Amino acid sequence: MKLIQTPNASKPAGHYSQGVVYQGTLYISGQLPVNPNGAHNLEAPFSEQANIALNNLFAILEAAGGSASDLIKVTVYVAGVQHWPEFDRIYSEMVGEHRPARAVVPVPELHHGYLVEVEAVARIPEPAQYPDLES
Repeated sequence: MKLIQTPNASKPAGHYSQGVVYQGTLYISGQLPVNPNGAHNLEAPFSEQANIALNNLFAILEAAGGSASDLIKVTVYVAGVQHWPEFDRIYSEMVGEHRPARAVVPVPELHHGYLVEVEAVARIPEPAQYPDLES
C-alpha cells in the first residue's frame, strides 16, 4: 500500500490518510469543504463548499498521478436533498465528459455542520511511481 499525502488538500483531522493506493486503485477519504490551510468557513454557501470539497478530492487524485478521467466511483453526502441539483451542476463542470459511477446520499447533518462531503475510488495508471506517495 502507498499512502497519499498532499499539502494541496485539507490535512486529515483524524486517524486516516487522504488517500490509499492499493493494487492500482486509489481510495480517497471523505473530503469536507476545509481549505488546504485548515481554515473552516461554515457560513460559505453550498456552491463554495462543494467546490472546496471537490478541489480537495482532485488534489489527492492528482498527487497519486490520476485525473478526473480515472475516477471509477464517487459518493457524495449532502445535508439536504435540495442541494443535489447544484452539486450535480458543479460536479459535471469539474469532471467534464467522464461519467464515473456515483451516489448522492442525503443526510441530516455532516461533521462541523458542513453541507457536503465527497469520497471516491479511482484507477491509478501503472507503474505507480509517484514522488508524492509515502510508503
